[in-house]
Amino acid sequence: MAAAEKTLHWAVDKWLAPTPSMPARVVEFCHRASQHRRFVRVEALRPGGLLSIFFFRHDDGSWNVFPPQAERPAMNGYRRTGLCQAGLCAAASLTSH
Repeated sequence: MAAAEKTLHWAVDKWLAPTPSMPARVVEFCHRASQHRRFVRVEALRPGGLLSIFFFRHDDGSWNVFPPQAERPAMNGYRRTGLCQAGLCAAASLTSH
């Protein structure tokens, strides 16, 4: 499913299936600009009691019940030419194995 189709409304309908007699409501909203994180907590009264679910906004614009993956450090796979020109290619390749 495309991210544009996974709106918050779609996610709430999927997970909580609100009805006029049992509506869902947003009870908490958080937007942390410094961490680029956004989530809402939505509640709905069910026959078995109150059901509360967190929905997380992902970088592609979709809303899901799981938080987005944290960005982690990554290594790149290119070799700097400056090392080879300085005669350090052999030393670099020996230490990388």
